[in-house]
Amino acid sequence: MTISPLDTAGFPVLGAWGVPPDEGAVVAARRSVVAAARSWGLPLSADALGEVELCTGELLANAAEHTRAPCTVTVRWADELLRIEITDASPSLPRGEPDPEAVDGRGLLLVEALAQGWGWERSGAGKVVWFTYPPDLPVPAPSGAAGARGCRGESFRGAAASYRRFRRAPGRTRRR
Repeated sequence: MTISPLDTAGFPVLGAWGVPPDEGAVVAARRSVVAAARSWGLPLSADALGEVELCTGELLANAAEHTRAPCTVTVRWADELLRIEITDASPSLPRGEPDPEAVDGRGLLLVEALAQGWGWERSGAGKVVWFTYPPDLPVPAPSGAAGARGCRGESFRGAAASYRRFRRAPGRTRRR
């Protein structure tokens, strides 16, 4: 799934804060993302929030390690997707494939495996690295509606589960 560039996206910001480049701040920030999603009542299970926390931690750790400068975490919810953005001051772009001989450098592979989509955009002198995560619990229906349903008449939970099976199918390629 392709998300529009940040300067044209209409995603409402639910929260944004600065994070210093140290391990304790990374841990606190990833936990804050999960706490924010819970407090806003987003339709994400405990398992989904665990995956969101892992992906957030990976992107924050990359920013801290590669920039050694503060970064900003932004949390958005729109079009029934949670979007986490990490903005840093480094112009260096994320590497696609890790060095097969290296003992680290596989965090983005985890993000790719767990998130619905991920990518990056240039922002000023730096960049924004982001990922999206779909709901895995029923999305509350507007008052007076019969129930939240997907385009094929299945519940959003069923649609999310079908999509997750589809996107993890062997040989499936992902567009960014």
